[in-house]
Amino acid sequence: MTKNNKIVFLTDLIEQRLRKESEISYFEKQLKEIEDKLFFLRKEQELTVTIIDILEQEKIIDFEYGKAKLLDKDGKATLLDKE
Repeated sequence: MTKNNKIVFLTDLIEQRLRKESEISYFEKQLKEIEDKLFFLRKEQELTVTIIDILEQEKIIDFEYGKAKLLDKDGKATLLDKE
């Protein structure tokens, strides 16, 4: 009778291990999806902050003929190097 209890107990442990592995796999997948969403949200936030900074400083970047110029509110242009 003791031997049978050990076999059942071992079977329970194996089932528990499989359930835990499945649960870990599920949560790792969920974590990956959340990290991907978080990455894009941070990029969108950076872009929004950049746009706000440009508008607050009233500077516009003008791309003309492959050269970038930074225009201030007085219309003065500064050539930006691509380097």
